[in-house]
Amino acid sequence: MTASPPPNAQFLSLHLLETLAAVLPVRDENNAPKTIVFGGFERHMITSQARRRAERVHARNRANAGIGPLAGRTTGLRTREWALSTARELESTHGWEKDEAVTTARAVLEAVGLKFGDPSKKTVANLTKVLLFAPADTGARIAAHIAEHAEELRRWRDEYHKAQAAAAKPKRGARKASEESESDEGDAANGTQDKNLPPLLKESRAAVLTALAPRDAIDIALYGRFLAEVADSPNVDGAVQSAHAFTIHEAETVDDFYAAADDAKLERKKNALDFLDAPDDAGAGMTGYQSLISGTFYRHAVLDRRQLRTNLQAAGMSAPEAEKLAVAAEQEFVTAFVEAFPEAKKNSTASTGSLPALVLAFEGGRPYNYAAAFQKPVNEDPQDRGGEGPAGLAGVKRLLDHHVFVGSRRPDIRAARLLTYDPQVDALLDDLQSLEAARVDTIEGLTS
Repeated sequence: MTASPPPNAQFLSLHLLETLAAVLPVRDENNAPKTIVFGGFERHMITSQARRRAERVHARNRANAGIGPLAGRTTGLRTREWALSTARELESTHGWEKDEAVTTARAVLEAVGLKFGDPSKKTVANLTKVLLFAPADTGARIAAHIAEHAEELRRWRDEYHKAQAAAAKPKRGARKASEESESDEGDAANGTQDKNLPPLLKESRAAVLTALAPRDAIDIALYGRFLAEVADSPNVDGAVQSAHAFTIHEAETVDDFYAAADDAKLERKKNALDFLDAPDDAGAGMTGYQSLISGTFYRHAVLDRRQLRTNLQAAGMSAPEAEKLAVAAEQEFVTAFVEAFPEAKKNSTASTGSLPALVLAFEGGRPYNYAAAFQKPVNEDPQDRGGEGPAGLAGVKRLLDHHVFVGSRRPDIRAARLLTYDPQVDALLDDLQSLEAARVDTIEGLTS
């Protein structure tokens, strides 16, 4: 299927500088800030995975709340709990008993190729082994089909479970038979369909695959998905490319010591009652360390407009429908890129309230990543003659100088737009005579 050509250049490149103070938006396995080495210096890093999820959830929440250009549109949900959500629908909407609903939903999804956790472990028994990104109403659709064909599917489910149990029983005899038994048992535990298990009814398989298909979920069209377990369920090449954000200067980490007070203990001391339990009244209620980072970050993302339209048309939309939705999706994507922020430590650091110092958006015939502008870290040292001053302003000047230089050599770059929430940056833009870019006051102004 050929997508209609986008009205503007194929790629929309977004570049952003933001300054954060005493935050911890993403951590490694040791609860330490993530870092990279770039230009020979260590930098703090906020991973693209953390950014993409924040943006995707931000757009989904707005759409579900009836806000923005995607208000009311279908969105996706990435979870391992599709069997449980299907079972909840069977129970609440169609009157099934809980246990029967869960075992039926798991059997149906297992039969289309999804693998589940170890059935002997209650915490994972009914969770798929991988996260599956599908439209949010997938569980309700599967449940409706199961309820409509309840009699047939109950008979099939009982045969399926009986065959599974038979395959799991140890076989006597030769070593080969024992090995086959172990293989069958492993297949049964992992949800792999084998020749001894009755196949799911053709009509039911088609209904489940339709429910799992991306359909018109706009965030799947934007960010894509990969599902290897079900060969005949379509994968989607994402239209959004996201880079890891990193500090434009050398990284510095503060290990913050904290002491949490015990309210009851302090009340006793306040009322001179600490003699009642003196040994327990010494010291804080809890102490510990947390790592905090500060700095000015550069981040980048790009939207492939042609791929977005291709994905929407592949979901069954006509070219005019895909065009209209693609324009709305672009607006919402840019809004999420500017406004969304990972929520780790949000209550103790207020990190989600940050606003970018500068957003640069432009169109081009290919993506353009300007990370090279910061390969040499900004030197903020006020005692150094070569110091550039605070990284925020220095970074803006570097980024825009880099853009002007690259733009003079790449004729496909056009329609540059700038948005700032920093009055000092706004004043700096007044002095940049060589910059050919429109200055806008709203996020909506960043796209054509």
